Amino acid sequence: MSNALHTEEAAARWLLRQEESGWSQENQAELDAWLAAAPENKVAYWRLEHGWRKVDRLAALRGPPLPAPSLPPWPERRPLGIWRPAVVAAGIAACLVAGALILPAPGLLGHKTYETEVGGRETVPLADGTRVELNTQTSLRAAVTAKSREVWLDKGEAYFEVAHDPTRPFVVHAGAKTVTVLGTKFSVRRNGDQVEVAVVEGRVRVTDTASVAATPPPVLTRGDTAIAEGPSMIVAPKSVERVASELSWRQGLLTFDQSTLADAAGEFNRYNRKKLVIAAGEVAQTRIGGSFEAENVDAFARLLQRAYGLKVDDNGETLKISQ
Repeated sequence: MSNALHTEEAAARWLLRQEESGWSQENQAELDAWLAAAPENKVAYWRLEHGWRKVDRLAALRGPPLPAPSLPPWPERRPLGIWRPAVVAAGIAACLVAGALILPAPGLLGHKTYETEVGGRETVPLADGTRVELNTQTSLRAAVTAKSREVWLDKGEAYFEVAHDPTRPFVVHAGAKTVTVLGTKFSVRRNGDQVEVAVVEGRVRVTDTASVAATPPPVLTRGDTAIAEGPSMIVAPKSVERVASELSWRQGLLTFDQSTLADAAGEFNRYNRKKLVIAAGEVAQTRIGGSFEAENVDAFARLLQRAYGLKVDDNGETLKISQ
């Protein structure tokens, strides 16, 4: 058996174990250790996990699921049974082909394009072991070769867990800005010429693509946030809490800290087809705080009605908020 096939079967075995009712913290620690042992392990596991979610979605679209087969306890499973890891891995791949969904294969080099729709979130593995989480309405292109690792964020927002490789810096192009790292965790959000970079862990260098400035570009570390528009850029005061709040979308939440209602509505409108429309003036400048489900705009409107006594007009496509 080739090393790649052995790794893929091991990844499928871990996925099967996680489905069992007896999964424990000790099991999770073992999985984490296996993932950390080699980039190939992460690529295989994240690829199959990503495919597993896709298969679930295809099944949901095609009708009610069939009754699940009765699985024997893990130690009693036979290598030639229907749930053999190789069969699981091949089954996921076959379903993905049937659904016309394209995933990067382990070790595959070249260009890939990833996109999400309104309210969508996807986690995708790159060939080098890097993991990328795409937020709502995001379009991203990736090119991983034997000599370089580059990503182009055309729009939207993405969170990166970059596999460490000192011989190949990981470069994210976002409009006029270029973000360069060796191995770290950070997010990049792009809206036209506006780019925001937030660092969870490690060091990130942010440069202007067309700049030849004499001063060295800023290097961001844990808790730093850089906000840029065109050639202008400012680094906000260090705040780990702020970075965590900005990344709450990874849990399906929007977190606000004394934000204006107008700004909050803008965030909700990124995730929902039903849009919030805020009346101008005092209502738009109302300050709010808290965490809310990003895709539950109706619940947010009800909270505004109860907490602030605001009027809510719902015509099915928009929620107009006024006094």
